Amino acid sequence: MLPKLEGYAAALLGSLDSATLTTVVGELESLQRAVLAQPQLRAMLSDTSLRGVVRGQVLGDLLDDKVHAETRRVAVYAATVAPAQEVGPSIGELVQMALILSETGAIASRGLGLLAARKRVAGYADALLEALSTDGFARIEEELFHWARAVEDNLALRRILLDRDAPLGSRLGLVDQLLADKVDPTTLSLARYVIVGGRPRDVVGTLDYLVEYVARARDWRVARVYTARPLDDSSRADLVRSLAALTGTEVELQVAEESALLGGVLVEVGDVRLDATTAGRLAALHDSVSAGHFYEASLNQND
Repeated sequence: MLPKLEGYAAALLGSLDSATLTTVVGELESLQRAVLAQPQLRAMLSDTSLRGVVRGQVLGDLLDDKVHAETRRVAVYAATVAPAQEVGPSIGELVQMALILSETGAIASRGLGLLAARKRVAGYADALLEALSTDGFARIEEELFHWARAVEDNLALRRILLDRDAPLGSRLGLVDQLLADKVDPTTLSLARYVIVGGRPRDVVGTLDYLVEYVARARDWRVARVYTARPLDDSSRADLVRSLAALTGTEVELQVAEESALLGGVLVEVGDVRLDATTAGRLAALHDSVSAGHFYEASLNQND
């Protein structure tokens, strides 16, 4: 199973009660059979010309109001993060993971290399963060950073948490003892999963990786919108839908009015900048004309 999907599924499936988990298992099995039996669905999920975000959105639309919300969440995530040729097999692996959890009550974390283990922790973080408002992201970043520094600076603490031979329960118990009721519940869950799903000798490195990962996740969840005039409710809704289609997640708008833009909107989300302003078009036209004049002048010099 892909590491990010493994972490995501561990967080989502592990949070379900037995009745809901049984429902999810059955629905994932039905989805797996549908993928195998329906060539059109299988072709869509394995279409390499589609971005993962698009595959996830199409599958989400197909499953909407037909399955439990948690079944839809994990299936959409699989279709989004898995390479096209691996979406079908990934759904089958989800079925097996959910079955094992329902039968044994636990999910064993397989041994992974450093980068793969960090991706597994990132997938776990995705499941926790997608339901949170971005208002709390800064606190989670800060608490993870301070916990990383505490582990790094305390030799006795570091020896216990990084000891791969120490019982997992004792290491998790120490995390709970030091952090429970002192940090955000999401921070505590992430700190615990760094022990469960990360590399034993990479606790500090994985925590620092998470700090940066949460910061990037916040950047992709908040769109800074600059507009020459106020946006009405319809325009806001259209913009939110368009950005959700682009990013694959719900986006919060931070709108600022700037009359210098003359008209249109400028949107910055993550590392994407979309300039649909009048000022932007005029600047592009000016650059084009200037380039044309430069080219014409060059030709004249060569005559």
